[in-house]
Amino acid sequence: MQTAGFGFLGSRRFLPLFGTQFMGAFNDNLLRTAVVVLISYGGLRLGAMPADQLVNLAAGLFILPFFLFSATAGKLCECVDKARIARWVKQVEILIMLLAGFGLWRASTPMLLGALFMMGMHSTFFGPLKYSVLPQYMQRQELLGANGLIEMGTFLAILLGQIVGSMMLRQGAATALSLLLSAALCGYGCSRAMPPAPPTATGLKFSLNIARDSWQLLRQAWSHPGVSPAILGISWFWLMGTIYTTQLPNFTRVHLGGDTAVYTLLLALFSIFIGLGSLACAQLSKGTLQLGLVLLGSLGMSVSGVDLALGALARHQGALASLGAFLAHGAHWRPLLDISLLGFFGGCYTVPLYTWLQTASPPGFRSQAIACNNIVNGCYMVAATLLSALLLKQFDSVALLFLLTALANLCATVLLIRRAPLLWRSRFDWLRP
Repeated sequence: MQTAGFGFLGSRRFLPLFGTQFMGAFNDNLLRTAVVVLISYGGLRLGAMPADQLVNLAAGLFILPFFLFSATAGKLCECVDKARIARWVKQVEILIMLLAGFGLWRASTPMLLGALFMMGMHSTFFGPLKYSVLPQYMQRQELLGANGLIEMGTFLAILLGQIVGSMMLRQGAATALSLLLSAALCGYGCSRAMPPAPPTATGLKFSLNIARDSWQLLRQAWSHPGVSPAILGISWFWLMGTIYTTQLPNFTRVHLGGDTAVYTLLLALFSIFIGLGSLACAQLSKGTLQLGLVLLGSLGMSVSGVDLALGALARHQGALASLGAFLAHGAHWRPLLDISLLGFFGGCYTVPLYTWLQTASPPGFRSQAIACNNIVNGCYMVAATLLSALLLKQFDSVALLFLLTALANLCATVLLIRRAPLLWRSRFDWLRP
């Protein structure tokens, strides 16, 4: 039995890719958070549109390219050297950050929204690349470890981008531009060191018929055993993640009685423990895909999610507690533990699914399968937003929304097992020496 390890971490096969994707995810969230902060607190407006609608518009513009260009991005990653595409994408990111910086200086809503849309395009074209290139760079027994590190880096980059993005505007537009541009330049520098990743398919036809291309991509993905259940499982995780991260500020304020510092701590714990869970999953797998860890992760997410909700069903009364006061109360350590476990088991859940998607996809279709995953992810994230709005309107309780989400996860897992019985048959394989 080959054991899992991270000896490849400092190699040219992995480190430049890790740095490229880390800086890209950091910059995405740096810009998105800065725009949301400007809308919510800085008076940024677009005509007479209310602030909450403008925030939704900004989020929609960022995710729209995933629906419009994923099919094209998947084909491009099959036909062209992926390292070359990475450098192209990062060069465009530098131009986008210049536009965003000018938009921040002028407080121009159209420029900032345009920059968000283009950063969505940046992520649309880089997403298939970063996962489909891993099997070309990594040996098979290294793939789980590499996916675990990529997953850890992604969520830490998201966390740092959100924290820094919420603070950098206090230092002025020049500082914001410097940060955005520096991150883009660092990402481009890392992409320059990525080794060649030759095309995996030729003769693919490109078209402007977005709907037809996307539908054909979905049909192709669903024709490969293992691809569709992996996509459905990953997309379900993003649905849950969207619900939890979007509603966490209100949950912290209304049900836990904590201020913004408490919310930041909860968000940090969630993100950090997703990374730790991803690494733990890679170690438990011992270099071999262990789909039973998906079930362990799902069960852990439901148990911790149910406990998080049941421990905070009542609404908080009185003033909000500071971070020090919150931590001084023994009962408040329960939600801290629950949110940590929720993230940890989420990491255990996703890493095997990404590895399954990579290994179940034929080499000449791998980038397109991951592009298809991005389309379905986007649909699930939109569904999460709509369902949250509907349930909150009906019950007016974030804790109850979290409880329903955790219980629905059990139902979703049963449906996933019915679609892919291999998950159940391999449920204890990871325990074997």
